[in-house]
Amino acid sequence: MATRDSAATKQRILNAATAEFAEYGLAGARVDRIAIRAEANKQLIYAYFGNKEDLFDNALAANISLLLDTVPFTADDLPEYAAALFDFAVAHPQLIRLARWHQLERPGVMNQLPETAASNALKLDAMAAAQQSGKISDELPADQLLALLLTLIHGGAETHIASEDGLAVQRETLVAGVRRLTFPT
Repeated sequence: MATRDSAATKQRILNAATAEFAEYGLAGARVDRIAIRAEANKQLIYAYFGNKEDLFDNALAANISLLLDTVPFTADDLPEYAAALFDFAVAHPQLIRLARWHQLERPGVMNQLPETAASNALKLDAMAAAQQSGKISDELPADQLLALLLTLIHGGAETHIASEDGLAVQRETLVAGVRRLTFPT
């Protein structure tokens, strides 16, 4: 009798759930499709992850460190950070869509994850220090400035123009906008 590799099965389920939720969101996702893609039965999915909402949260949690910390945060050079995060978002649209769906359908849950809170606290502390030292504008509080920057970056990446020229122009426009927004006055 073959033994089951529960860790591998859980990972297959999380990978399938990530793809399904990124494409359809919580409301549109189907556990049947996740089970087929993961080569697992529905009962096993429910046994490992509980209900569909819990699976959605677990799919996000499994990807959160990639989403938050793959691109090093550089408060002293926010235009460069914006460019690097834009490139990451364009290269990983599934992760960005997963995060967007999660924010829409489970508002506030992502911010309660310890990884999110810790990552945001480090970013905000770095931004506040850069503002105090005059390296970036202090016109907006650090938390509002970070939220605005992330909205610009992810929004631009999600709606990027498909051609290489259009993508390059959009990236440069983002960098120029972030430079103007954060340049010390």
